[in-house]
Amino acid sequence: MSIQILSLLADAAFETGYMVLAALSIGTLLGGPLGILLATSGRGELFEMPIFNRVVGAFVNATRSIPFIILAVAIIPFTRFVAGTSIGTSAAIVPLTVAATPFIARIIEGAVRSVDAGLTEAAQAMGANPLQIIFKVLLPEALPAIVLGLTLTTVLLIGYSAMVGAVGGGGLGDLGIRYGYQRFRPDIMAAVVLVLIVVVQVIQSAGDRLARRLNKRVR
Repeated sequence: MSIQILSLLADAAFETGYMVLAALSIGTLLGGPLGILLATSGRGELFEMPIFNRVVGAFVNATRSIPFIILAVAIIPFTRFVAGTSIGTSAAIVPLTVAATPFIARIIEGAVRSVDAGLTEAAQAMGANPLQIIFKVLLPEALPAIVLGLTLTTVLLIGYSAMVGAVGGGGLGDLGIRYGYQRFRPDIMAAVVLVLIVVVQVIQSAGDRLARRLNKRVR
C-alpha cells in the first residue's frame, strides 16, 4: 500500500474520529438530561409530569424511527443554518448529533430505570431531595449501564459517519465511496473496512472493560 493511500486513510480516520467525538459529546449533553427527565417524570416518580413524559417520549421515538440517511438528507436546510454549509466534516456533525441525542436519551432512561427502586425509597426515607437522589443514588448506580450504552452509541455513530460520506460528509465513508467504489479500487475499500473493524473492536473492548470496573456488584 502506497504512502499516499496511508496518508488518505490517516486523514479520513481523523475526520471520522472528529465527527464521532463531537456528535457523541453534544448528544450526551443534550440527551443525558432528557433521558434523566424521561426516567423520573412518569406518574408517581420524582418529577411527576406524565403529559411531558408522553409527549417527549413520543417525539424521541419518532426521531429514532427515521433511517439515518433519510434524516441526514431531510435536515439539510437545518444543517446549512447551523453549520453554514451542508457539505463537509463539520456539517456532518449536525445530523449525527440529531440522530445520537434521542438514542442516548433512551439509553440513559433505561439505565436509570434499571436501578433498584428500593435504593430510591431508602434515600427518600433519609430525607434526600430529588436532585440528591439523582446525582448521589441513581446516576452512580446506573453508571456501568450508561458506559455500555455510550459505547454502543459510539459504535453506532461510527457506522453513521461512514454512511454520511454518501452525502459529502467526509471521513472513512467518503474515502471508501470516492476512492474505493467510484474509482474501482477494491484495495482502498478493503483498507477502509479493516480500519473500521479495528476501531470498533478497540472501542467496544475498552467500553466493556470500563463498565466492568465501574460495576460494584462484580467486585
